[in-house]
Amino acid sequence: MTGLRRVRRLTRPATLAIVGLVALGWPATVAAHSLSGRLETPLPLVVYLAGAALAVGLSFAFVLLRDVRADVPPPGPVTRVPRPLVLALRTVGLIGWLWIVAQAIIGGSSDADVATLFLWVYGWVLVAILSAVAGPVWTWLDPFATLNDLGAAALRRAGVRPMAAAEYPAWLGEWPAVAGLIVVVWLELVYPGGNLGLILVGYTGLTLAAMAQWGRDPWREHGETFSVWFATLGRLARFELVGRPGSSTVRRRPFLSGLLGGSWSVALVVLVAVGTGSILYDGLSQTKPWFDAFGFPAVPGATLLLAGFLGLIIALVVLVSRLVGPAAMGAGLLPIAFGYLLAHYLTYLLVDGQRILVAISDPFQLGWDLFGTAFYEPQGDWLPASLVWTFQLATVVGGHVAGAWAGHVVAARSAGRVQGHRLRQVPLAVVMVILTVTTLWSLGQAIVAEPANAGAVERAAATAAMPAESGAGEAVP
Repeated sequence: MTGLRRVRRLTRPATLAIVGLVALGWPATVAAHSLSGRLETPLPLVVYLAGAALAVGLSFAFVLLRDVRADVPPPGPVTRVPRPLVLALRTVGLIGWLWIVAQAIIGGSSDADVATLFLWVYGWVLVAILSAVAGPVWTWLDPFATLNDLGAAALRRAGVRPMAAAEYPAWLGEWPAVAGLIVVVWLELVYPGGNLGLILVGYTGLTLAAMAQWGRDPWREHGETFSVWFATLGRLARFELVGRPGSSTVRRRPFLSGLLGGSWSVALVVLVAVGTGSILYDGLSQTKPWFDAFGFPAVPGATLLLAGFLGLIIALVVLVSRLVGPAAMGAGLLPIAFGYLLAHYLTYLLVDGQRILVAISDPFQLGWDLFGTAFYEPQGDWLPASLVWTFQLATVVGGHVAGAWAGHVVAARSAGRVQGHRLRQVPLAVVMVILTVTTLWSLGQAIVAEPANAGAVERAAATAAMPAESGAGEAVP
């Protein structure tokens, strides 16, 4: 029996636990308790939290006690992505970049804003989901690489010889991408009122300069935030890129198998910790208990809160990675990050993503109504509240179960037959249980909406507020 078949057999009890938990989590017509203020449920929230923690703990216990092992599957068939599709994706990425810049220069302020739509809704959420499920779509959507190629082609036509790129410093690793992700998270959670169009122009200049200095592909592999983040999520996907970024060749593989191979630097582990912690912070910071403790702090205070929270998550992750190894920590944490992303952001994508109908009618925010949809209001009533909660419950717990399997398999392979290696993985299991309970607790709380007269621009990447829009949460002014 192969390693993957053994995993399927041994994880069946955990799967049954998740199914049972989801079945319990389906809200009843008449019940005595509620989730998120509006969801009537047959059991108190604490029961669901205990059940989720039990499911995650049992899944880790199964793989730990049985010492589950799995080999990296052999390379699958190689496929070349059709050139028309590659060109179409590159065109879409470039048009999106140009549209954002055009609005930043001549546009006003309205629901037709495409900076938040393309960067937060379609970029930060949709591209992340596609990267984790399908494969390396960003490698062709990436407008920075397209701009670099167009600029290089223009210089060649003008007879200008490009300077030779320097070798990328090994000591830098993926730390520039980590720093960039922290800035992105800060813009999303602390300073959403910034001019994203101008920020994008500045980031584009920085990216093109780095590509000129170290080469397009080395910078995309190590330093460019979006390329590194989406490529990391791509370890979960069905298809992997063959060759360097920009290649049109992909290889098919089983889902999640990308977690078992490849190298994990400490920087990449911290990158995933930042991604996970930022989503968790976004959910917690909108709950009433958080508001009662911290209120709505100004930018300096909110920056300190975010820095302290992310610092705590990073320290915890790095500490555990010293026990089980960076590869095991990264493989265990990445499915959790993706589960959080789905749980917190999918409804945001499905509802706020409808603003594209407004944008195409008023493309430059000049008051136009080209197609009669300039005043369209995004609708979320079609999303049943019960379905939203059940989906959130399943994705959070499912991500943790997948992480328990991947983290143990990688840790066991690294440790070989060394005695005591399973005991060293217990802190990883404890961290997973704590994260499961915390994020589900945040999803089960009433939402506190910042007053409009506070002077803050509406948050571009609302997460826990989205279930409220779809009927699964309660906004408390």
